Amino acid sequence: MPQLTARGISVEILASISKPLVEELADICKCGTDNFTVDCLNVVSVFDGQVCETFPFIEVAWFERGSEARDRIAEAITRYVRSVGILELEIAFKVYREDGYYVGGVPCG
Repeated sequence: MPQLTARGISVEILASISKPLVEELADICKCGTDNFTVDCLNVVSVFDGQVCETFPFIEVAWFERGSEARDRIAEAITRYVRSVGILELEIAFKVYREDGYYVGGVPCG
């Protein structure tokens, strides 16, 4: 954990930036790269009765690490996504409570 879930970004593009991105995020979060998951959702968006492109969006689900870490994570994700030509991107953080997150049936908090 953290878990990054992307939509509106192709799996090939996401895969091409995932290794250096996760390495930087792990450094920011002070954890190993094996703590991260990166998922790419295949989403079909519609607007006004037509199929349209899905807006690039990444959700970061994690245990809160404070505003400084959050800002640095958002900046890093934005920089890597822009480096592959995607200039518009939105990022949202979803915070899990440790007492509500279970691994193997055991709460983390």
